[in-house]
Order: sequence, then structure tokens, then C-alpha cells
Amino acid sequence: MPKKDSTAVNEVLFWLYETGKLLSVIFASKHEWKRRMWNHTWGNYNNYKSTVYHMREQGLVEIVSKDGLRFLKLTSKGQMEALLAKAKVVKRAVWDKKWRVLIFDIPEDAKLQRNQFRRLLKRNEFKKLQASVYVNPYPFNREAIEYLKESGLIKYIRILKVEEMDSDADLRKMFNI
Repeated sequence: MPKKDSTAVNEVLFWLYETGKLLSVIFASKHEWKRRMWNHTWGNYNNYKSTVYHMREQGLVEIVSKDGLRFLKLTSKGQMEALLAKAKVVKRAVWDKKWRVLIFDIPEDAKLQRNQFRRLLKRNEFKKLQASVYVNPYPFNREAIEYLKESGLIKYIRILKVEEMDSDADLRKMFNI
């Protein structure tokens, strides 16, 4: 996703994902769209138009016709991006003194999915212990687990909740806990 539009892209992705997955495409009537955008606080019409263009170029959305109207619809890639963007670990105020260790072995033919999974781990501030072994003191949220199930990656991943780890002082320092 482009860096400068990532907030707008995420807002459109989330809205499409959480609703009926269709959003009216109104390029002809700027006034109606400005009123709708004001309600959704997505910025201005030109921002929307640019965001939709970039999202279509990346294959995140497609324009479909229904009853003579044009709508944006999430593609399967867009649905995965929405889940990936929402899959952010929420840090608790108090650490429960348990480590979350992820062990994975994703095959080479799923390289794109493996790279997306690594992005998810980095976004959630997991630290690499060894090749294909990552750790974090906080649990994945529901969207992260849903992403793993939807992408089919869950069958290559083991998530462990570890109560005790030998000499975890370096990890505690790394996570500031």
C-alpha cells in the first residue's frame, strides 16, 4: 500500500470489510460524495478518488455494477489486506508474565503468504528468536487469528503460551517490561 494514502486506504478497507463489502462509487456527483465523506470522515473527494485509483491498481478493490449503479467491492486480496491491517496486537497495561512464541514452517510455494505473515509479526512487534521462531509478551488479537485462518497459514503455525523461559532478561529488556 502506498505510504501517503495508507490511512485513507485502511479506512476504506475497514469500512468495506466490516459492512456489506460494497461502497457506492460516486465520481460524477462530488456534492453527494462530499456529504457522505463528511459522515465517514474520510477526507475530501480528491483524496477518495486517488485512494480508489491506487486501491484498484493494487488489486484491493474492484468496481462492480448493480442496478445501474457502480460500487466498490473488496477483492480477496483486499479482504486479506483488511484483516492484515486490523491484526494489530493490543498491548495490555500489565504483562501477564507469559510469552507468546510462534513457530512456523511455511512452504516455499506460499512465499507471498509467508512474507505477509512476517509483515504481520513485525507490525505486532514480535522479535525473532531463531529462524522461523518469534516471541512477544502479548497475545494475538482476534483479527490476527482470523487472518491466519482465512489465509490458510494456520496449518503451518504453532502458537505457544510459555509461562517460563530460561534467562528471559534480554527479552524483558527488548520489550521494556
